[in-house]
Amino acid sequence: MRGQLWIVAAPSGGGKTSLIAQAVERLDYVVESVSHTTRPPRAGEIDGTHYHFVAAQVFAEMVEKGDFLEWATVFDYAYGTSGKTVDALLESGLDVILNIDWQGAQQICARRPDTRTVFLLPPSLEALRVRLTKRGQDDLAVVERRMAQAKEQISHYKEFDYVIVNDDFDTATQALLAILSSARLERKRCEDDLQPLFQQLGQH
Repeated sequence: MRGQLWIVAAPSGGGKTSLIAQAVERLDYVVESVSHTTRPPRAGEIDGTHYHFVAAQVFAEMVEKGDFLEWATVFDYAYGTSGKTVDALLESGLDVILNIDWQGAQQICARRPDTRTVFLLPPSLEALRVRLTKRGQDDLAVVERRMAQAKEQISHYKEFDYVIVNDDFDTATQALLAILSSARLERKRCEDDLQPLFQQLGQH
């Protein structure tokens, strides 16, 4: 079975990183694509695990060579998804999740129409503000900047296949796991793998 390409998007602070981590931990056929970025690592982030941290010049050269399935500039830093890396994982049978924004989702879905997409909604704008503030990664000015863009980001939920309200983390996690798991049971995806069984059952 060839893997499925997934996109999980949300406004900043929407919880997509934590939910994706749960999916990767609990489902052995799911991996997260590691993006390239020009932003500096945050505390605790590891090069090659969380992101491939590269200089702006290196990133620009990769764009010129057409290495990225998608790329975008978000809050002054560039982010991109390597096409070769994703394709190798899909060919090995793994489902690949991309942690990107709606702009990247539009680019990828235009090039790969079979991509499945999930959007995470916060239970309220105030809850989103609290999450952004509590995580302590950005100063107040950056938090306000992210909040100013949240409504625009959220308005793109209509472009996605699935919507999950990330109010209770465990409930949202179960919803994402259900979406990923059920997709592997679609006939068109599993039919080839089940041919020996179909033959045994007299279905030629």
